[in-house]
Amino acid sequence: MSKEFTCSIKNIRFDENYHPADSTRLTTNFANLARGEHRQENLRKTLRMINNRFNALAHWDNPTADRYSVEVDIVSVDMDIEGNGNTFPIIETLKTTIVDHKHNKHIDGMIGNSFSSYVRDYDFSVVLSEHHSKKPVSPTPEGFGDLHGKLFQYLLNSETYKTNFNKKPVICLSVSTSKTYHRTANRHPVLGVEYRQDDYSLTDDYFHKMGLTVRYFMAANSTAPLAFYFAGDLLSDYTDLELISAISTMETFQKIYRPEIYNANSRAGQVYQPSLKYQDYSLTQIVYDRAERSQMAVTQGKFTEEQFIKPYQAILEQWAASYDVKEHAA
Repeated sequence: MSKEFTCSIKNIRFDENYHPADSTRLTTNFANLARGEHRQENLRKTLRMINNRFNALAHWDNPTADRYSVEVDIVSVDMDIEGNGNTFPIIETLKTTIVDHKHNKHIDGMIGNSFSSYVRDYDFSVVLSEHHSKKPVSPTPEGFGDLHGKLFQYLLNSETYKTNFNKKPVICLSVSTSKTYHRTANRHPVLGVEYRQDDYSLTDDYFHKMGLTVRYFMAANSTAPLAFYFAGDLLSDYTDLELISAISTMETFQKIYRPEIYNANSRAGQVYQPSLKYQDYSLTQIVYDRAERSQMAVTQGKFTEEQFIKPYQAILEQWAASYDVKEHAA
């Protein structure tokens, strides 16, 4: 049997009064929006965009397009490796709750949506960078992403996760600018038209080690497909409103973060390659520091190396070698 780690979960409401916690991974979209002189205006506009998009997609029995609003909570997961009360922030994600104003009730939305991880920063900004500096034949070092993948699946199989959430997460990211996507004839009533690509990206492979499969869909009136990473069956395991909560939340963040792709003035075609050099797009009225985001990933990758990887390296290596995902899932 592998060693047991202790997971704990904290929720912080993402609203106009949101202030990032000290432990928040600062490269996340929502933390970036909540700083500076425009912070409260940023947050109000972001939430308004989410609500408007949700009502546009959930248009049935919604003639005035204001039946629903979306509440967003930032879910932070800490892990205690040695059982001595010292924790490290492993994962940060989002949980949505749908408010149906017609029936005055709250409905569970999607868990997942955005995904932030200090260990992923370490893998991509430290491990991968050092590997590439050696000019290797292989694009990634041996075992790249294995520890992170097992830590993620350990969390999903933990009693802590199962007590707080009744479904597996769906993580919704931007499509890769290095890949080409082809539109298919498959169309879902909520997710929209499906795109496919045969040459999976490094991110796709990394998430596969987390036990997640990827599909790409472009919802009605979107300009580009989103990448949906999930365990199980994306189309049957989740309700229409859960899927809409993921689309409306993450498309809003992507319009702010990658307007060249998700706020373009033309839609993705039959064959589509995303580009951040595309010039025909509109800016949202929301201030976002994209340069800071990329710089912080390196800083936080090194922080993870010093505070998590090095101090617990022997324990983590031994645990990863003995951890059986299927055994714990059972």
